[in-house]
Amino acid sequence: MGFRTDAIHAGQAPDPTTGAVSVPIYQTSTYAQDGLGQNKGYEYGRTQNPTRLALEKSMTALERGAGSSAFASGMAAETAVTQLLLKAGDHAICTQNVYGGTFRLFDAIVGRYGVEFSYVDTSNIGHVRQAMRPTTRMVFVETPTNPLMQITDIEAVAEITRNEADCRLVVDNTFMSPYLQKPLALGADIVLHSTTKFLNVHSDSIGGIVTVADEEDAERLRFIQNAAGAIMAPFEAWLVLRGIKTLPVRMEAHNLNGRTLARYLTSKKTVRRVYYPGLPDHPQHGLAKRQTSGFGGMITFDVGSLEAARRILERVELCTLGESLGGVETLISHPATMTHASIPPKERERLGITDGLIRLSVGIEDTEDVMSDLENAFGD
Repeated sequence: MGFRTDAIHAGQAPDPTTGAVSVPIYQTSTYAQDGLGQNKGYEYGRTQNPTRLALEKSMTALERGAGSSAFASGMAAETAVTQLLLKAGDHAICTQNVYGGTFRLFDAIVGRYGVEFSYVDTSNIGHVRQAMRPTTRMVFVETPTNPLMQITDIEAVAEITRNEADCRLVVDNTFMSPYLQKPLALGADIVLHSTTKFLNVHSDSIGGIVTVADEEDAERLRFIQNAAGAIMAPFEAWLVLRGIKTLPVRMEAHNLNGRTLARYLTSKKTVRRVYYPGLPDHPQHGLAKRQTSGFGGMITFDVGSLEAARRILERVELCTLGESLGGVETLISHPATMTHASIPPKERERLGITDGLIRLSVGIEDTEDVMSDLENAFGD
């Protein structure tokens, strides 16, 4: 089936009991059993839930994987991946310009259990190869990166992890969604999403999901999901299923609006630099064209100082100042004090996450209205 058809139908067959077109919310903690050892495939809500299972089947189809597991948050999904792949004495490589919450998890929690992390520029394949060790068991790639929009060649990194090392390639696909980028098809072993973002889109649920290419990994991940218990609740799973049905048409709108606003921002004298893979002057523009079917709705731009950034962020009215991204509404944020505040200041400076950096998650409003709001905020 085509992607648009799968987005509507995969895992979302009409309810066999009532014929309901929308997958029901099975808000139950347990299931009646017909006798000892006799059940209908469901025993306990943490272990199985039909609504959550529908979402997992949907994402497995969209990412073309072997299986998926849904979790209570994107960070819970990342934690499960580390439990799947890493143990004491192992080494992992991570994109250096990564979401602050990912850095915090790896640096302050997983690292305490005897796992060593190296943070490298994964957009430079030579740096990835140099960082590999005999004990490397995971390469974690965020592409595009948050917030500097750097692109990593997934196929090239997969060739290293598959042929030159005994480790798995994990790709955070949150920024692009499976509509614009399919990491498993490019050679990745595991792909994860914060479902809070583009998949759910309505800014009304928290969740995460992991899809794997290998059947054994899928089985092991389901074991971890049940044993650790950081499961996605039925209502959240239903909300994400609702969002996925419109994912293709929404991502087209995010992509179109993103390209329009990126070009607009390049025309502003107060903007020192625009980070957007869809612009021809982006260092990895050619790679982005090959690797993705669109450039998405995430834009970052630098206005030079905290004072200038504050002035813009306090003047916007239509754009919503807040954390998160991927909503139908345009969201605007300040990475240095919000999403990446957990990264030490010196490290932020080294990475290029300046105090003048602003991140824009472009929604699906009329582009002219968002542009007008930004124009008033710039005030020039």
